[in-house]
Amino acid sequence: MTTFFDRFTERSLWGRLDDVQDDAGYEAHPPRKGFFTDTSVCIGCKACEVACKEWNQVPEDGYLLSGMSYDNTQALGASTWRHVAFVEKPLDVATTDLGMPAMGPPPPAGEDQATESGEGSVRWLMSSDVCKHCTHAACLDVCPTGALFRTEFGTVVVQPDVCNGCGYCVPACPYGVIDLRQEDGRAFKCTLCYDRLKDGQTPACAQACPTESIQFGDLDELRERADSRLAELHEEGVDVARLYGADPDDGVGGDGAFFLLLDEPEVYGLPPDPVVTTRDLGSMWRHVGAAALTLAGVGVASFVGGRSS
Repeated sequence: MTTFFDRFTERSLWGRLDDVQDDAGYEAHPPRKGFFTDTSVCIGCKACEVACKEWNQVPEDGYLLSGMSYDNTQALGASTWRHVAFVEKPLDVATTDLGMPAMGPPPPAGEDQATESGEGSVRWLMSSDVCKHCTHAACLDVCPTGALFRTEFGTVVVQPDVCNGCGYCVPACPYGVIDLRQEDGRAFKCTLCYDRLKDGQTPACAQACPTESIQFGDLDELRERADSRLAELHEEGVDVARLYGADPDDGVGGDGAFFLLLDEPEVYGLPPDPVVTTRDLGSMWRHVGAAALTLAGVGVASFVGGRSS
């Protein structure tokens, strides 16, 4: 038997949800907005990172290379709301030529480097990562102050002036996106340029992208566009292409920012099967309630038994 509590937790914590704005209390609202990032056309220029920092006045990360890659920012964080990953992948016979940058010794005469690699050759898989603006956002569920809220556009935003730095949101995020800034201990992440959306503008990163790898718009339209692009790549023989975060039936109810990848998610540092970390809260509270009632019953029985003796 399905109870109201079951329906409430499924709707609010983990089940399929077609209208996040309505669930958040917006009776009249615009279509849900989001990002579709097509990594197959990303050139790794990092224009999106620079535009994000300049518009949102995000502190710089420094210019020291990590020694692990040509990427100097390495990961998303409180001061990196957009991060262009440089994934160095060895070339092999299964690699399909997409014109992506490659480095290493040239192949023997008459052989294509995209199919027969020289020893030590690698290909860079570029991908501009960002907060996923999840349909079921665990950071929202655990925030005790209301610093995190759902906007009328369906995005998830942090209010730094309300954040108390408790850090509950950091482990709650299944993608490891949100982070605390060391200078003041408050949480920060991508806002999908909420201030620009309110003025009908495109987010800074998408505006600056020279190849339209980052596409902004209504989420339903972006999903259709992504399906079309995926089919196009499959027809061209790029069987490794796949969508990530576009499925409304996945463990987070689908992402507001999703990706077309050219390899397994793990290669890009993404969890293969993300699940909203608060989905079991309903079950946990039921067990806690049952345990509390049991203890109360034992206490009452002990008291009554003591009186009767």
